[in-house]
Amino acid sequence: MSIDHLFQSAAPLAARMRPSSLEEIVGQTKALESGSPLRRLLETDQQGSATSVILWGPPGTGKTSIANVIAMKTSRRFEQLSAISAGVKEVRAVIEQAKNDSSLYQRATVLFLDEIHRFSKAQQDSLLPAVEAGWITLIAATTENPSFSVISPLLSRSLVVQLASLEAEDLEQLISNALNDPRGLTGKVRLADGVRELILRMSGGDARRALTVLEASAFTVYNRDRTAKELTVEIHDVEVSTTAAAARYDRVGDQHYDIISAFIKSVRGSDVDAALHYLARMIDGGEDPRFIARRLIILASEDIGLADPSALGICVAAADAVALIGMPEGRIVLSQATIYCALAPKSNAAYEAINAALADVKSGVGASVPASMRGTGYVDAGRFGSGVGYKYPHAEEVAVVAQQYAPDDVLSKSYYKPKNSGRESEFVSLWQRLRSIIRGQK
Repeated sequence: MSIDHLFQSAAPLAARMRPSSLEEIVGQTKALESGSPLRRLLETDQQGSATSVILWGPPGTGKTSIANVIAMKTSRRFEQLSAISAGVKEVRAVIEQAKNDSSLYQRATVLFLDEIHRFSKAQQDSLLPAVEAGWITLIAATTENPSFSVISPLLSRSLVVQLASLEAEDLEQLISNALNDPRGLTGKVRLADGVRELILRMSGGDARRALTVLEASAFTVYNRDRTAKELTVEIHDVEVSTTAAAARYDRVGDQHYDIISAFIKSVRGSDVDAALHYLARMIDGGEDPRFIARRLIILASEDIGLADPSALGICVAAADAVALIGMPEGRIVLSQATIYCALAPKSNAAYEAINAALADVKSGVGASVPASMRGTGYVDAGRFGSGVGYKYPHAEEVAVVAQQYAPDDVLSKSYYKPKNSGRESEFVSLWQRLRSIIRGQK
């Protein structure tokens, strides 16, 4: 058979290799193990009840494949909608049919809703009555954290099944299947040394991308010599067939929260290289550089503070610079600020101090302001003793005097606890000395 047929199919390789049974699904063994919600959905008969499921995971982890297998294996009526193109009208039509099937024929309905995070709150609300009444069993797929993208009432009526990016061995099996399967490349494509490893790196755990890169690379070889009986894909063919690997970062989804969290924790933990890695992923993924700069400003006070007071100024300057010059040059500014903050000594004393003070205020601590500390700029202030007895610090040579500044019930409090780190270590004895003078202990 001519090799031409490999590239004449209207369906891409990833679609042709879509699993037709659970045994063909690569990876996700935990989500599909015996007793799991997905297994129960397949194994329960059409009269039995089944729990609605939300499949949450990055692109290419098998959400649609799992739903398609369920569609082929379940005895229930199966409906499929995509939140990209469907609306409340289409949802209501499915629900009405499901309601009729349930009451007239005792036949259950499974609705697979892809990209549910694209539905508005009102659109998601339209699913609730049918899910609650059991007219439909919902299988919803999303690449975004359901805690942020799915309404709480729907979330409470469903089980969330998290799908993980595929491991290297899973992807290797997937590539081998595609190379040899009659639905795929039928054994007519061979990978040269290093090609398989390159495709694995480029796929980033995404099965669909791995197959897309494989198909594009094979087509490059085929396009170069259409008379060949067998195609051998070299590393160069992969490189010219694809641009840079798609960044594993979704700036409006779950990756947004995970990567910025890992970035901040890496800077806080003084791991410069890890911090730069996550910074690069955000920049390459199109994250707003102003958002990154704002988070660095917060970190400069929360995690560095007075251990290196310069960090705050550097981060504020970085935010101004990014706003002024934009990208791509702004990446250099963000890199400088990131490196500085990661290498800086750390102290969260300022963070802990204000939190402790706020906790006391919220719990009711805070008696009347001492009379000497009250303002004198309003009518009859003097008649009430406001400002009387106040000692002006600048009248003393060291500009520090013994007097009561805090309310009575705050006098014993010590919110600021300087850390013995960086510049802040210099403040420990100063803070103790000033506190003693002000409270008249020396």
